[in-house]
Amino acid sequence: MTPIQYNSGIISVALITISLDLKVADEIADSVLSMSWAVHRADCEGYISATKRPPFPQPVKSSHACIAVIDFDKDVDQAIVAAAYIQELFAGKAALVAFSASQDPDILLRAMRAGCSEFIGGEFDEATFSTTLARLHQQWSSKSVQDSLRGSILTFFGAKGGVGTTTLAVHLAMYLVQCHQKKTLLIDNHPQLGHACIYLGIDGSRYHFQELVRNLSRLDSDLLRGYIATHPSGLEVLSSPDVCGGMKTLDPDSVAQTLDFLRGEYDYVIIDGPTSLDETNLAVLDASNEVYLVATPEIAAIRDLSRFVDSLSANDQNVEKVKVVINRFSSQHALTIEQIEKAIHLPVAIKLPNGYAEVTRSAILGEPISTKQKSDFSAPIIKWTNTLVGATSTSQVEEKAPKKSLFALWK
Repeated sequence: MTPIQYNSGIISVALITISLDLKVADEIADSVLSMSWAVHRADCEGYISATKRPPFPQPVKSSHACIAVIDFDKDVDQAIVAAAYIQELFAGKAALVAFSASQDPDILLRAMRAGCSEFIGGEFDEATFSTTLARLHQQWSSKSVQDSLRGSILTFFGAKGGVGTTTLAVHLAMYLVQCHQKKTLLIDNHPQLGHACIYLGIDGSRYHFQELVRNLSRLDSDLLRGYIATHPSGLEVLSSPDVCGGMKTLDPDSVAQTLDFLRGEYDYVIIDGPTSLDETNLAVLDASNEVYLVATPEIAAIRDLSRFVDSLSANDQNVEKVKVVINRFSSQHALTIEQIEKAIHLPVAIKLPNGYAEVTRSAILGEPISTKQKSDFSAPIIKWTNTLVGATSTSQVEEKAPKKSLFALWK
């Protein structure tokens, strides 16, 4: 069987068994280990949930896919809760397998409703389970699943200058590295004099995203390494030119192809973009999984934000991927969240408190605010990263369940 490739390596699979007898867990593990995957095993003696979170090692949590086998005989209700927790932890990447020696039809139905797409009934049958693994391999090898396993591109645009767009992009990118060990690239996509490297306190004068795009014809992992500046946190950065003038227009197709390459190299690509919607930036928007429009709760910024949203709609952009971020929000401002939403005809997805003083000090020192520091600014950003790496609402899980294949291991 041809190995599944992910970022030039074999796909890693987390095998999680929940409340299974050790003998059955070992038999399942032997079957999974026979596949051409890098397998990271974790056995949970009891049921797990959001309040009974097991200390999964990092290789398990950062695996590209997950197979979770859950015993539905001992406690059906707790098994359902465990299934929901795994779906949240491995958003869109978990294959749930229900185990029930009793083969009770009611248990099978409840397991299916909980999101289990496979079933092991009666005695464990290695041959039948291997067929299931082969089917999962084929699914994960398909283009649609490969795309879901590739990195996410998150783009930041400011409604106007001075609303904190670069600050948010820098901290979100760094916290993805520090809190979740995600391989993350921060791109300063300003055509000149971007501030990302200044806020990080690193020298980015030799590392330009624009030059990387212009060298698309010979772009590979080795060339990329020569353009990357690395922050002590492990965050990798592609800067913008730190000189005035000499700007050259980038080809939108080349930008799109470059971002597609980078998506295969990183878990997350964070783009700090300028406040313009030229053809190049429209190409960036098309390539993005999510677009964050940042504004502050003042009249001028909200007016510009409203015009920005209108422009996106006029350019046939997918507004569903747009998330509005209101920075430096305070109850002292004249504009409420309800008034802002009415003005822009979009919901406010993220509301951040006013941490202007500590953020300004951080920028002056070139030292982003540490995740260990008690800060009104950092706490919601950390929560933001937690949501990005693992949160899936119950309603989303239930909507996807009917589309899954029928049980393959009915006995």
